[in-house]
Amino acid sequence: MTTAEAGRPLRIVIADDQASVREGLVLLLGGLPGIDVVGAAGDGQQALDLIAEHQPDAILLDLHMPVLDGLGVTRRLVAEHPGVAIVVLTTYADDGTVLEALRAGARSYLTKDADRADIAQALHAAASGLTVLDPRVHATLLQATAAPQPAPAGEAPGRAAPLPDGLTEREVEILALIVQGLTNPEIAARLFLSNHTVKTHINRIFAKTGSRDRAAAIGYAHRHQIG
Repeated sequence: MTTAEAGRPLRIVIADDQASVREGLVLLLGGLPGIDVVGAAGDGQQALDLIAEHQPDAILLDLHMPVLDGLGVTRRLVAEHPGVAIVVLTTYADDGTVLEALRAGARSYLTKDADRADIAQALHAAASGLTVLDPRVHATLLQATAAPQPAPAGEAPGRAAPLPDGLTEREVEILALIVQGLTNPEIAARLFLSNHTVKTHINRIFAKTGSRDRAAAIGYAHRHQIG
């Protein structure tokens, strides 16, 4: 059940090391109906602490922060708080770390010139399991994800190719088990995860692969030789 369906506001944490940006976002988003800003962090570790304390629905996360950057925060959240939707907020549309964040498990990203309505929409969508990508760099990211990566100098060819469409290793593992016909409880037992965590991963798989259901996800897996 989404927060909207539950009739309660979306609870979010904002993380940005620039005080003026952070405070501006708190004012902009906190004044919107349906959003409750429960915390604001100036570095990655503070963000993790606030997440652990408040258990919000989503985080609006800057990638470039001290102590622990946004990529590190993303990896920790996926491992420790998979139910928190991650919306990356970046300064530049061509920020190369955005693709890394999506691969790590971020659900959506926007640039900092997005207006508050777009940010609010992205947060609500992400918390519902959907992906929202800045249209100016969507095509570039898809191309970068799909393009074969040359092996670095001195490295033998045949290195594993990047995972498609920002899927994480865990998501590919779960998708392969879906292909095998396992149910959510069976996947949870196989991987020693909770049913809730498995459901969250599957929602992210559906969002990243554009799949409406398990059958579509299986078709996607076959096209990408997963499972």
